[in-house]
Amino acid sequence: MGKRVALVLAGCGVFDGSEVHEASAALVHLSRGGAQVRIFAPNIEQMHVVDHFRGSPTEEKRNVLVESARLARGNIEDLAELKVGEFDALIFPGGFGVAKNLCSWAVDGKNCTVNELVKSTLQAFHSAKKPIGLCCISPVLAAKVFPGCEVTVGQDKNVDGRFPDAETASGIVELGCKHICKDVAESHVDATNKIVTTCAFMCKAPLHEIFDGIGTMVAEVLKLS
Repeated sequence: MGKRVALVLAGCGVFDGSEVHEASAALVHLSRGGAQVRIFAPNIEQMHVVDHFRGSPTEEKRNVLVESARLARGNIEDLAELKVGEFDALIFPGGFGVAKNLCSWAVDGKNCTVNELVKSTLQAFHSAKKPIGLCCISPVLAAKVFPGCEVTVGQDKNVDGRFPDAETASGIVELGCKHICKDVAESHVDATNKIVTTCAFMCKAPLHEIFDGIGTMVAEVLKLS
């Protein structure tokens, strides 16, 4: 029987939800690894809705669970229904929805708050010593919930213009965590906390390199399961 993995989404679309390519990459690698996946999202309103064509917010309102169902092909569950005992691992793709809907990092940086349900889910897997995989901006969730943990969001300097959000690493360090510099095709394993992270679209890289980096994260999560 394959590993049982819960994947948590934050909406649909890079600017206000989960990053579509990251979510898809994680699901492809999990499928290839023989995992049994169930997809969850919190039943909450999005912080705001962004017109992805114009790149600006609109006046409409959308629900995180309803929007995430688009990525899950309708096969999705309310995060409130997730039971840690039914799973071997937990994975969060990235996207601005993580920093806007699952926590307030987009507005408050290191002083952010994490959605209580998201926080309790992370804590439940951590307490059960089950691995947690996070990519792109989602490692800030671990940095906020688990002080002292080790994560990567890529580089801590904007190397060759490829890491425009490198200052995120400083915020992680200010939270008392250790940031490990990694390239896009790599992931970092915090063996003590069973947290696996990779930078994905925090790096300006070709899509196949981001896909491969997420693959290393998924592989390490399954190995730890």
